[in-house]
Amino acid sequence: MFTMDPDSRDSSVHRISTYGLNRRNLVKSMLVAGGAVAFSGLGRTTQAVAQDKIRLVHWYHLYGEAGTEEAVRRYATEYTAANPSVEVEVVWQEGDYGAALSAALLTNEGPDVFEQNAPTLDQVVQGQIAPLDDLYTPEVKADFNKRNLEAGTIEGKIYWVKMIDDTGAIYYKKSLLEEAGIAAPATIDELIAATKALGSGRAKGLFVGNDAGISALGGPLVWSAGGTFLTPDNKPGFNTPRVAASFLKLKELNDTGALLQGFTTDYWDPSAFIQGATAMQWTGLWALPAIMEALGDDVAVVPWPKSDAEGKPSTFWGGWGECVNAKGKNIDAAKALVKWMWIDNTALQQDWSLSYGFHVPPRISAAAAAEPLKTPPASDFVKILSDYGVSTPPLWTGAMGTALTDALTNVVRNGADPASELATAEKTVQAELDRLLAT
Repeated sequence: MFTMDPDSRDSSVHRISTYGLNRRNLVKSMLVAGGAVAFSGLGRTTQAVAQDKIRLVHWYHLYGEAGTEEAVRRYATEYTAANPSVEVEVVWQEGDYGAALSAALLTNEGPDVFEQNAPTLDQVVQGQIAPLDDLYTPEVKADFNKRNLEAGTIEGKIYWVKMIDDTGAIYYKKSLLEEAGIAAPATIDELIAATKALGSGRAKGLFVGNDAGISALGGPLVWSAGGTFLTPDNKPGFNTPRVAASFLKLKELNDTGALLQGFTTDYWDPSAFIQGATAMQWTGLWALPAIMEALGDDVAVVPWPKSDAEGKPSTFWGGWGECVNAKGKNIDAAKALVKWMWIDNTALQQDWSLSYGFHVPPRISAAAAAEPLKTPPASDFVKILSDYGVSTPPLWTGAMGTALTDALTNVVRNGADPASELATAEKTVQAELDRLLAT
């Protein structure tokens, strides 16, 4: 449903499910307090908390990178050591994080602090997230890219602090393109031609996902044709002739027969590119360390190319941000924890972004000081994000994303008329906007 960041595959779907009810999850949270630990399930500890302590429950989704769970528990230990009046319970939530979080926030027992891909208007209306404007001094606000702030701003208030920035690009092997006499593609037509030329042998030319790019490329196809999910005045911004033509380009790319499909992993995993099953692959910055280790300096990246002469390259501006539960009993303490981690503690931010996976720290100063981001192709990724990254607006919901995905699916799989499909999607999105804005 046009979730550009693979970590958002579950968290973008706000279905109500059992609240992590399985034996393994019952021992996945840990209370950190001055070196003592107690295990708990469902966010509720199994031993009494000292009456003079403030207890905060901090939720994370299950990150795939090794060392991430140990890192967040270490951060909690460091915080409680510096703030002995506070106990922080880390809940490493497995399974469908979005469903579990949605269910938890409907109760009075939800986490005090939690991460998500974006705050939503529904959460604001239901009193589930607290505004965090008081954490942003003018100096702090200036040190966050405006797109990170815009993605968390609803009705003039900021509801998150960004934790990590993610983005994507087309990886390619420089030697393969040079041997074929092909320049790095700057337009969608050049990408189609390169895919055909590079996919004429045993390897395919391009991998954009096992669904032929429908899930991964919906956003870039809209943005690179001058469209947008929603306009600044909250109207559908994707039903244009240029976007319709861009959707047809993905069908043309599929019709070449040179796209890799049916691989054992999907686009967010770099295995297909590393193993030589494809000459080019659309995937994320998070895959760069594994790709560089395997292929060395033969690797370069470009953004998703422009769809027409008036367009420009594009990519997603994704990642995760920290929110505070407005129903929590210790809102000020929860805000203090968020401030310590994601505003004050630059060393922690760099560690979290670059020591396990590979991401861009959202603080501009932290990113600028990060040595691993200063040389290509990492530095190229940073520039691509800065120049072409597009964040999903807070009012964009899962239902809206599904409508647009259905439109692209019908065009690519069934040869449907893109203008008609976009018009249908526009009606669904407008109805969803009417519902949201009527609250």
